[in-house]
Amino acid sequence: MPRRSILSGIERESLLALPDNQDDVIRHYTFNESALSVIRQHRGAANRLGFAVQLCYMRYPGVMLGAGEAPDPPLLRLVAAQLKVGEECWAEYGQRDQTRREHLAELQSVFGFQPFATRHYRPAVHGLSDLAWQTDKGVVLATALVHSLRNQSNLLPPVNVIERICAEAITQATRRIYMSLAEPLTNEHQQRLDALLTLREDGNSSVLAWLRQSPGAPNAKHLLEHIERLNALEALMLPDGIEREIHQNRLLKLALAGGQMTAQHLRDLESARRYATLVAVVLEAKATVIDEIVDVHDRIIGTLFNRAKRHHEQEFQQSGKAINEKMRLYWRVGNALLKAKQAGSDPFAAIESVISWDAFVQSVTEAQKLLQPEGFDYLHRIGDGYSQIRRYAPAFLEALRMKAAPAARDILEAVETLKTLNIDNTRKVPESAPASFVKKRWESLVFTDAGMDRRFYELCVLSELKNALR
Repeated sequence: MPRRSILSGIERESLLALPDNQDDVIRHYTFNESALSVIRQHRGAANRLGFAVQLCYMRYPGVMLGAGEAPDPPLLRLVAAQLKVGEECWAEYGQRDQTRREHLAELQSVFGFQPFATRHYRPAVHGLSDLAWQTDKGVVLATALVHSLRNQSNLLPPVNVIERICAEAITQATRRIYMSLAEPLTNEHQQRLDALLTLREDGNSSVLAWLRQSPGAPNAKHLLEHIERLNALEALMLPDGIEREIHQNRLLKLALAGGQMTAQHLRDLESARRYATLVAVVLEAKATVIDEIVDVHDRIIGTLFNRAKRHHEQEFQQSGKAINEKMRLYWRVGNALLKAKQAGSDPFAAIESVISWDAFVQSVTEAQKLLQPEGFDYLHRIGDGYSQIRRYAPAFLEALRMKAAPAARDILEAVETLKTLNIDNTRKVPESAPASFVKKRWESLVFTDAGMDRRFYELCVLSELKNALR
């Protein structure tokens, strides 16, 4: 039988605590006429008060007040007021131990209370099995057990018995979890899982420790390493849906416990527990790695946009002096043209009065180089980071198995188009490629006279995929 402590001191006290709100006090400790008629049958104020107080404690929290124990003062005051007797009568109650025992027996007989006995132990453990399958938090199980016993008019056993019942229910549920995760595994699965506990070729860490490493800085190299981890986890080929029978809370708790163990500790575990723990760790690691891959991609795209915006601003600042000179020149040219219009004189001569024609032509050419895209958008600079994106994009798209809601279905179809282009090593985007997700600011970059630009189409897809995954 389990002997481990699963409750803190505060939790143990809370199980037998009196109600702390007025509604519960009234509900548990107000006597109806039927109860009062039974209480009044006892001779003497002290006996009536003692009998009534014992009834209150049996109702809630569900215990018998022991010899020499004093009741809670507010409760004693409430009961005495209902019986119209003095609180000081309590001091006279129970001077004969036989009287107290007779009262306890009568209370059980008249009001249907049952002391907790050995025959109740196994049903109590069994009654917690479903809850223990969901959680191993002792206070949750103990609270449920106490609630169940009260509903059955069973008086509560000592707290250490309650704790043992809950601990045994947790132990039994844990063993069932181990078997549920370990039994579907074949010999090949077991060999692959055991291999996770061996050292990698570099000899610095186990394979399992490597699989659980964080991705590091958001760049293509680290993302590719993380994709390699995901592929290694996929290669274990655990039975589909092996985790579906296990409650998520228990699976996560098992994975966290396994994550804190060394490879040597895991190797020393009993077989079913070892494989169940490794399965839980692998499932949690896989989910974590996928989340981290998506997050790193998100951060890479975000960095790309920030860098493009920064370069755009720097370029504009560096061109500020030249732009100002051009504006001053064209103001002078414009002013000369307005005067020529008013005077009816030759506009070309007006221009040449400000700047020579050859210099004016050269100035227009220089102005063209200073031009920014219409809308003053920096998006065209995103293309500068395309080579970094291409380092990981094919592996990234192949590694993730994605599904889409109707609103994002075109993005998923575009992802499939890119995967096909990568496999066929084709640069030209087919005219049939989905493009409804392309926003207005991307249109001039994606759609060209020669068809869709592969570079900006791919960047647009990956950017919108990032937003959809968020």
